[in-house]
Amino acid sequence: MASADLIQELDCSICLNIYTDPVSLRCGHNFCRVCIDRVLDTQEGSGVFTCPECRAECQERPALIRNIPLCNIVGSFLSTRPDQEETGIFCTYCIHSPVPAAKSCLLCEASLCDNHLRLHSKSAEHVLSDPSTSLGNRKCSIHKELFKYYCTEDAVCICLFCRLAREHRGHHVEMLDEASEKKKEKLRNVLQKLTTKREDTEKRVQRLQERRREDQEKASGITKRVTALFRDIRRQLEDLEKRVLSEISRQEESISLSVSDLIQQLEIKKDELSRKMRHIEELCNMSDPVTVLHEPDTGDLCDTEDRERHDDQVHGVGDLDVGLISAKLCKLSDLITGINIEIYGQEVTDILLDVNTAGNKIHISGDKKTASWSDKNQNHPETPERFEYNQVISTRRFSSGQHYWEVEVSKSLRWRLGMCYPSIDRRGGQSFIGNNTKSWGLMRYNNQYLVRHDGKGIWLPDITPCNRVRIYLDYEAGQLSFYAVCDPIRHLHTVTATFTEPLHAALCVGEGCITISG
Repeated sequence: MASADLIQELDCSICLNIYTDPVSLRCGHNFCRVCIDRVLDTQEGSGVFTCPECRAECQERPALIRNIPLCNIVGSFLSTRPDQEETGIFCTYCIHSPVPAAKSCLLCEASLCDNHLRLHSKSAEHVLSDPSTSLGNRKCSIHKELFKYYCTEDAVCICLFCRLAREHRGHHVEMLDEASEKKKEKLRNVLQKLTTKREDTEKRVQRLQERRREDQEKASGITKRVTALFRDIRRQLEDLEKRVLSEISRQEESISLSVSDLIQQLEIKKDELSRKMRHIEELCNMSDPVTVLHEPDTGDLCDTEDRERHDDQVHGVGDLDVGLISAKLCKLSDLITGINIEIYGQEVTDILLDVNTAGNKIHISGDKKTASWSDKNQNHPETPERFEYNQVISTRRFSSGQHYWEVEVSKSLRWRLGMCYPSIDRRGGQSFIGNNTKSWGLMRYNNQYLVRHDGKGIWLPDITPCNRVRIYLDYEAGQLSFYAVCDPIRHLHTVTATFTEPLHAALCVGEGCITISG
């Protein structure tokens, strides 16, 4: 068994605990590495470093040398006495071998093992507590009496004599246990608040983590969509390039053939003129006037009408049809128009159908999302707002901003989708979407697609039948675009106009039903 004096040799003089990673100074004294580092840090600004034990001085910060033998001794000691790591406090009266203390007596300022505790006085003044090395802190430094009270006004522990002294006379004083319980209660309340805050913080962390996952998933989805979109853009650009170049080549070939024909005709004419010129020169060189006069008149060779006819031929050859080429290139702007929607599309706009505007051959579902054609009269009340035919508009109107919605059209082969002003006619054939100046629409009829406005249509060739159509409105830009919702989304057509009234979404169904998504 190691003696108590030997164990004290394993204590750091700074923290008074068993060494942790002991190091040595040049003077030979040992300290915990962390402890001596802190001391040296405090001496950094003074210009002189001193040993806490012997006060040996040095001008430069001393190097710390790890004391390996002492490390091994500490390690061996702790491994053989694991119970010492629990408190590190030993019985004051076991002088031959260290025995862990079970209690400390505040009056005696001594720690006792189980054996000495049985022999210790049981009188009330001998107050026992858990093992402690700071027993002196439990007594009044002035009267050397145990603390029994707590002065709430001065926030200090006091003994009986302090309570009677002038400094605390008239102050509110509580018993230590009572004051301790009150403080514990406050601490419990603080702990509860801190626990609640920690739980709230954990929830916020979870929400942020979830948000991060959602953002990552969203970014991944957008990345896939962008990749697919640009792959489709490249394909469309290549197709467009081929069509435009083919058109330029076709026009160039046509013009070239015309020019070649004209050149050939002019070459023949030039040869004929050259022949006549030689004949005239021969006549001019003749000396026989009779022969010259017998030749026919050649004045028609310089006929003005002939020159004009040739000039007309030159101007009639034509030039590249820049307008046609530009029209084909305009599809680039249509292609670009759809990019923002595809990548940065906002939330789908909620659209509800206005039953008060539905024609008597159209049935509106309970959720006001589906319009179905019916051969039976729905007997809707006659109102000025109601359409005569199988048409309906939305309850919501748009006078600004960007909006889009989608319509499921797979259950109908004849329909019209678009937007209209609230002042659109409700009676007669001119009330149909696209048949007037107050509406714009995309229609399907006989498996063909057509964009209509003011009774005029633009046929959309090479359109594969789609099950869902997206309608995109940019009110300020004056653009109404139609897209086939497929993978990837495909731009069909963009209408450009200057909108002068609010706009309603409008549907017309000729058979089956169509449904607004969302």
